[in-house]
Amino acid sequence: QVQLVESGGGSVQAGGSLRLSCVASGYTWHSDFCMGWFRQAPGKEREGVAGIDANGRTTYADSVKGRFTISQDSTKNPLILQMNSLDPEDTAMYYCAATRDYVYLVPGGPKRHEFTYWGQGTQVPVSP
Repeated sequence: QVQLVESGGGSVQAGGSLRLSCVASGYTWHSDFCMGWFRQAPGKEREGVAGIDANGRTTYADSVKGRFTISQDSTKNPLILQMNSLDPEDTAMYYCAATRDYVYLVPGGPKRHEFTYWGQGTQVPVSP
């Protein structure tokens, strides 16, 4: 059974930084894996923030490009999202997601329907 557990969220002021971590269990990092970060603000749809595939290719939402970085070390676990220059518009619940299916990452961030496994989320409130 795949489990994804996020951590690292918390209150931060605008301009600050946070580092989110996602630890996976029961998941196999085979040659076609893909993982990502999504977020959902109150009253809004869940949107893709950043994705990474088995070859290290990445994609970012236009709104976070240049400020957020998705990464994994050689062990692939945990999945990291480094968030810099945070803005109140970044306030949301942040979710880690994974899939065992091949995903062709396109510019503009990962797509929700392509991911199978989801964490419970970690809250990121950014104050002005």
